[in-house]
Amino acid sequence: MTAGRTSLSSRHQAFLTAATTAAGLSFAAPAAAHTTEGGIVLLLPTEYYIAGGTIAVALTFLLLLFVPARLFHCLVRWRKRLGSGPALPPLIGSSISFAVLIALLIAGLIGSRDPLANPLPLAVWTLFWIGLTILQALSGDIWAVINPWIAPYRLLLRLLGRTADAEPLLRYPNWLGYWPAVLGFLAFGWFELVDLAPADPERLAFALVIYTDITLVGMILFGERVWLSKAECFSVFLGFIARLSPLRRTGGTWSLAFPGATLAEAGPLPLSGVLFVLLTLGTVSFDGLDRTFWWLDLGGINPLDFPGRSAVTGQNSFGLLAMWAALSGAYAVAIWLGQRLSRTGADSGTALGAFVLSILPISLGYHFAHYLTTLMVNGQYAVLALNDPFARGWNLFGLEGRHVIVSFLADFDSVAVIWKLQAAAVVGGHILALAIAHMIAVERYGATRAAFLSQIPLAALMVAYTLFGLWLLAAPSAG
Repeated sequence: MTAGRTSLSSRHQAFLTAATTAAGLSFAAPAAAHTTEGGIVLLLPTEYYIAGGTIAVALTFLLLLFVPARLFHCLVRWRKRLGSGPALPPLIGSSISFAVLIALLIAGLIGSRDPLANPLPLAVWTLFWIGLTILQALSGDIWAVINPWIAPYRLLLRLLGRTADAEPLLRYPNWLGYWPAVLGFLAFGWFELVDLAPADPERLAFALVIYTDITLVGMILFGERVWLSKAECFSVFLGFIARLSPLRRTGGTWSLAFPGATLAEAGPLPLSGVLFVLLTLGTVSFDGLDRTFWWLDLGGINPLDFPGRSAVTGQNSFGLLAMWAALSGAYAVAIWLGQRLSRTGADSGTALGAFVLSILPISLGYHFAHYLTTLMVNGQYAVLALNDPFARGWNLFGLEGRHVIVSFLADFDSVAVIWKLQAAAVVGGHILALAIAHMIAVERYGATRAAFLSQIPLAALMVAYTLFGLWLLAAPSAG
């Protein structure tokens, strides 16, 4: 459910018999998928599907008990060299990206008022937030090369008579940690899910200008490296996501690693970093909850006659914070219980920061599943909008007269494939999270038994969240 969805609907009833995961996932009960501008209700049998996915995650955790600790040590450190290759210098990539950003801002101010015809909202909500996040997890830290704020920051330094390697004007205080990133991502989540018109091109353009100004001021005051790694929420988020990639680049050499293995080598995050990671999961989860019939019914709203965002502003503001708080509380309890079970004498506060990065595959898996149909439909709108970015009658790519295709959302076979991909993403994300959490536990405690015991409560939380995530995908939602 992204900003601005069209109301489309299509119903299908049948039974899927093909297995979709190693646990033999099958489908049997109503489910819903959705995309841009509204809920697209696609009824598919999913009861066995939900049960199978949940069981698959639970069985994976039990199987970890029989895996030797030395194998996890090997997986964490395993690398296969792929070869060397040239890389785009960050300054060049940033310059190109910043030029694109300026063009998009201009389009937002003078282009079409239609969010599905203006390239700015489509670039932000579809290509950047959905597409780049997924690409980052597959291909590594692309954002570090195309970050649009590096080039203007370096230019401002020159104008101020300073060099990139000069000491920053102010020292970044340790107590500040990731709190600026937490506030930035919370504001981003609120703007996407609660604001009355986050896809309005002009409104979005002004928001981006304000955020760019804040980012550049922060970089000038505290330095490029520390501000982007601790305070700028998108660089922090995408930097964490890049650690899930199986592709690693060291110097000029590319290598292959076990997905997420570098998370096991990362040191514990401070409390602010823990809350940031949990906020990213809570935000995308609430994005799946906020239009469900169940959630709207809590506010006394008829989901079949949805009055618009203004009717749920207060409820959704509370819901976003409540989802974050509930997830944070459940995670803290799971870690505390795990430390008591393992009897290792390890500090629970340190464990909070050590294991939270294992949550990232869950966040990414649900991100992919939740936004898949949005990417498939709005990605087409984005290409058509870029064909005439300023609404001047241009035909840059020769696409004039072309239309967005959504027929695959009305075809049972296509819908079945979409649901299999969504299932694999949600269940696979949880399975990978279990594996990474166990890697971290083995790295911390060594003995498989102690590592296994420490993970029982966290695994129970992940199993419950698997059920919750699959239920969100299956729950009917309002347009």
